Amino acid sequence: MIKQSLLGAMALTLVLGFAGTAGARDLSDCERNGSQAKMAASNSSKETPKPASAAAARCPDLSIDTPVKSLKAEPVKAMIEQDSPAPEFNVAVPPAAASSSIIRAKDFTVLVKRPEKATAETLVLLHGSGGDETTMMALASRIAPRSVLMGVRGRVVQDGSKRWYARLTPTKFDQRDIRSEANAFAGFLQDAVKKKILDLDHTTFVGYSNGANLLAALTLLHPGLVERAVLLRPMSVLEKIPAVDLSSVRYLVVAGQADVTYSPFASGLEAMLKDHGARIDAHMIKADHGLGDEDAKLVSDWLARSNAVSLN
Repeated sequence: MIKQSLLGAMALTLVLGFAGTAGARDLSDCERNGSQAKMAASNSSKETPKPASAAAARCPDLSIDTPVKSLKAEPVKAMIEQDSPAPEFNVAVPPAAASSSIIRAKDFTVLVKRPEKATAETLVLLHGSGGDETTMMALASRIAPRSVLMGVRGRVVQDGSKRWYARLTPTKFDQRDIRSEANAFAGFLQDAVKKKILDLDHTTFVGYSNGANLLAALTLLHPGLVERAVLLRPMSVLEKIPAVDLSSVRYLVVAGQADVTYSPFASGLEAMLKDHGARIDAHMIKADHGLGDEDAKLVSDWLARSNAVSLN
């Protein structure tokens, strides 16, 4: 079990079982290099951008996906022991994608950071295209300094860029793959809850771009898992929206005025979520696809105002 007194960063490699996955595409594939690390919080700590692939060079700054077979997560094989090295949780790997440009890791790689005086709250962080489990840490530390941070890396690598699901074009995604990876991530979360690694009543999910899109899809495909979701530079990626009740879910949606490729999709996502009963707090800020000080302040204020992060 994760010991409450554990300090510093702990890397966890979690793996969940999945059945066949087809090639897919996802939203933030064209995200401009370094956009995920662009934060003015401390000019000294910026993420190192990943070089853009040939495919990504043709599009603005983001990406999208297509459908997949639902998967069943295997039970976690190991538990975190006090003061022991972070364990690996093994998961079945889906058949190789038809396209050689798609690589699917068999694991979810997870990095956990626990502040010295941590509260019971956890922020689960989903990076954008080209990012990884470390990308959102600096921003999240500013947003909720006393919360436990869990950064998760998406399993898909497309044309050299890490993502949460495969894309077809910058704004068209493989629907099967979105559903497959959402199912896999849901299994991972459910298993983490069973192992008492996560308490969903005290968890807020923060997704950026590709990660925000997967998070939004997850709330629709697996209602009841997520109660609080922060969607930064998102768009709706599911073509067939399930008839679900989202009245118990609170969302913060933040789009950038200068994000020419994706900001036009923000209002459609907001309207769709509202149509399903969700409570939405939406903002259009003076920004491009990258993240910065205003994003950090908006999220921090939203958490405090809505009591999304409770200090009980």
